[in-house]
Amino acid sequence: MKEKINQVMAQVEAFQSRAAGEIEEFRVRMLGKKGVVTGLMEEFRAAAPEVKRELGQRLNELKNKAMERVNELKAAAGGSGVQVEETEDMTRPGEGTAEATGSRHPISLVRNRIVDIFERMGYTVADGPEIEDDRHVFTALNFAPEHPARDMQDTFFVEKDPDVLLRTHTSSIQVRVMETTEPPIRVICPGRVFRNEAISYRAHCIFHQVEGLYVDEGVSFADLKQTLLHFAREMFGPETKIRLRPSYFPFTEPSGEVDVSCNLCGGKGCPVCKGTGWLEVMGCGMVDPNVLKECGIDPERYSGFAFGMGVERIAMLRYGVGDLRLYFENDVRFLHQFDAAI
Repeated sequence: MKEKINQVMAQVEAFQSRAAGEIEEFRVRMLGKKGVVTGLMEEFRAAAPEVKRELGQRLNELKNKAMERVNELKAAAGGSGVQVEETEDMTRPGEGTAEATGSRHPISLVRNRIVDIFERMGYTVADGPEIEDDRHVFTALNFAPEHPARDMQDTFFVEKDPDVLLRTHTSSIQVRVMETTEPPIRVICPGRVFRNEAISYRAHCIFHQVEGLYVDEGVSFADLKQTLLHFAREMFGPETKIRLRPSYFPFTEPSGEVDVSCNLCGGKGCPVCKGTGWLEVMGCGMVDPNVLKECGIDPERYSGFAFGMGVERIAMLRYGVGDLRLYFENDVRFLHQFDAAI
């Protein structure tokens, strides 16, 4: 057996090649599962105990030498400038088959659509940080420290600093705009928000919002209603109707929830709208005078309205998607359905 090891060692040292295919063939022949070195290892098990120490050392030297030789030849072939054979990628489409092209995510499609509608109404896009402080997320929006409304939103706080948190709504952007801009103000605030909620088909700890704000002299609730009606008809179709139901938000007074007529059943009632003919899409209201005052705007002179909607919710209604989790799983079978969407 010692003679066999010496013969194989001589073959390893003498082997020369610059072709990737030949080097790989040599590696498999020597070190593969059915290779020469593997066969010698099997023979080694039956060797006499008194020679195992010497043979074992020699076999390890042979194995290491074979691996080093393969690596040396691969490195030389790769850096030599000599044409090296390449292994064909069998996962690529065949010749004549169109390469798969990407598309925008459905959330991006709907967000861009929402922003485009409001930009045509004279709104500008505003942005702000996702990691915020308590003042911009709660205090400036009329959430007192002991206010029970703080329990409405389960918040992610940064460890060891209760004043730093992940924003729970993009209303914090509105606060930053009002602090730094003189009225008239007309902005739209798209962004990602975070809430500590259990993930299910209808809820997620990460989602996207688009909020709007209009502050000027003489702004009324009628302006708010007409703005939202125009948006609903641009988004869901010219026959869409809206209705407003009383609600409560700390930063608006009066406040309301906005429903649109179900675009799947035409308002007749179906499982999606639970037989009511209406679907809830957003919250809205007149900006509370306390919020204007906190942001340095005179509430005796100016008034305004605000509204906010979940992009995932609008996308579910627009595309008929029944499970919120699909937007975050990056399943290409789902995403390819939006290749032609605009």
